[in-house]
Amino acid sequence: MKKTIFLLFSLLLIYFIILCSIVSCKRELTQKKFSSESSILPEKSSIHILSTPELSELTAQWANEFCLLNPEVKIKVTHVSETSIAKNFDKSNKLVFTSGELDATLYNKSYWKEVVGRDVIVPIVNSKNPFINEIIAQGMSLEEFTQFIKDPELRNWGTLMKNRQNIPVNLYFTDDAATNLGLKKLLNLNQININGIKVEEGKELISSVQRDPYSIGITKLTNIQDFNTQSFFENVKLLPIDKNDNGKIDYWENIYDDSNVLLRGVWIGKYPMALSNNIYSISASKPTNKAEQTFLKWILTDGQIFLNSYGYNDLVQNERLAKVNLIDDFKVEPIAANNYTLSKNALFYFVYFPLIIFLFFVIGTLVIEGLQYMKSIVTNKQDSPFAPSFIFNENFIEKPQGLYYDKTHTWAFMEKDGVVMVGVDDFLQHTTGPLTSVKMKYPGERVKKGKKILSIIQAGKQLDIYAPFSGIIKEQNKVLATNASLINSSPYTDGWVYKIEPTNWLKEIQYLFMGEKYKEWLKSEFSRLKDFFSVHVNPEKVTYAHILQDGGELKDGILVDFGPKVWEDFQASFIDASF
Repeated sequence: MKKTIFLLFSLLLIYFIILCSIVSCKRELTQKKFSSESSILPEKSSIHILSTPELSELTAQWANEFCLLNPEVKIKVTHVSETSIAKNFDKSNKLVFTSGELDATLYNKSYWKEVVGRDVIVPIVNSKNPFINEIIAQGMSLEEFTQFIKDPELRNWGTLMKNRQNIPVNLYFTDDAATNLGLKKLLNLNQININGIKVEEGKELISSVQRDPYSIGITKLTNIQDFNTQSFFENVKLLPIDKNDNGKIDYWENIYDDSNVLLRGVWIGKYPMALSNNIYSISASKPTNKAEQTFLKWILTDGQIFLNSYGYNDLVQNERLAKVNLIDDFKVEPIAANNYTLSKNALFYFVYFPLIIFLFFVIGTLVIEGLQYMKSIVTNKQDSPFAPSFIFNENFIEKPQGLYYDKTHTWAFMEKDGVVMVGVDDFLQHTTGPLTSVKMKYPGERVKKGKKILSIIQAGKQLDIYAPFSGIIKEQNKVLATNASLINSSPYTDGWVYKIEPTNWLKEIQYLFMGEKYKEWLKSEFSRLKDFFSVHVNPEKVTYAHILQDGGELKDGILVDFGPKVWEDFQASFIDASF
């Protein structure tokens, strides 16, 4: 069979090369760059945008710049308060641009929203601080940072670095809206009253920290960036946040030497959410108007350059591509027949007819060989712990009735004694492929809904899984420590992970799925999964080409062939984004 497949593949490759040379002329005519997409917009298109006050200048510039590039589009921008938008949003079909201040009001409603930029608040130190090596290696936990801001008594380098140096810390901060908003979220307060050294603007804060080796400053990331050199200003370093609170900055937490790496870390959840403030485009439903779609896509591509001018950070490249892909409903219009470089007769004789003959030959041969191959698989099936599977869709997933399912791809089942068994759902184990190890918590530990409860690992690449409800771990599945692949072979039986005594069961199960709702939700997850991999997969690689075809199927264990960065992006898109 190998010889037959090799021969068929060689013939197909030769034919494909010839076909590509013929079709390339047509492709040059049909392929359109984003900058020319406006040519398919209806004449005299109009867009009405509502903008909250803090984004008024940025939104106005976006509108003006886009209209200069697309004179046939007219954009009206109306600046209104957050309260007015929240009250009238249901009655409006307009696009709204707002910062995270409005997010709490709309978060639990079924509106369409997309991140188009963000603020990032960072703690900074002087790079000549005598403890700089300890600061970089150890960092500061989020709880320590919160207490440091609240309590002036803790502002001592000996306390922070856990050494005997009795040297006070001078805390500098600015009284700007973005920093205050980040600190309000962090401290969970309505009003901010910091006992520190307040300066008027970001430049003054940077100068103060540069002069004071024992200082810590709190400012926006854009204030410390030199956009000409793409680096931080001299004598300034970021103070790392020890997110997992283990007393050191682990390799996966080391995102503080470069602004682009930090922004990627913000996107995929390595940086505290309380210190990041998103800029959203929101609408009552997903925009279908061509002009609105084109405008949003422009903001996520060329329009990103205007964010820095107003003190905001642009999105990392992969994040932009993922969002454009979700917005893009465009189908390129077919070009007129008289523009083809090949006549219809030539296309038939040189392309279609040979292709039809060739496909009949290929399909016939593969069917015969495939039947023989499948017969050998069935014969030898018992030799492998996993039955071979090549496609991955919602019909392929086990969905046992009577279980509760969470958006973090965990399941829960209450036993007769009131203890709840918890595990990983079939969708996630088919996405990761065979697991090689797990990191589990121990009996007696308390877990909280939405907090990390488990790490599943595949050849060094890992995903963090969060608790679907709060409780106390009564038992862990010890077998998983030496046989993590049980999660793959028996996710709902032998591959269970914990038995937990719930502490807030009746309230928290309201947010879980059962039965048909879980099945419907899985359909949307598969749709998102195809969109996700369309960003990360190189279409020129034959290995992955099938997942990009219209109506094509995903490969079982699709994450196996990708590196840690794609796993991190998957974590951000499918697990962290559930909150």
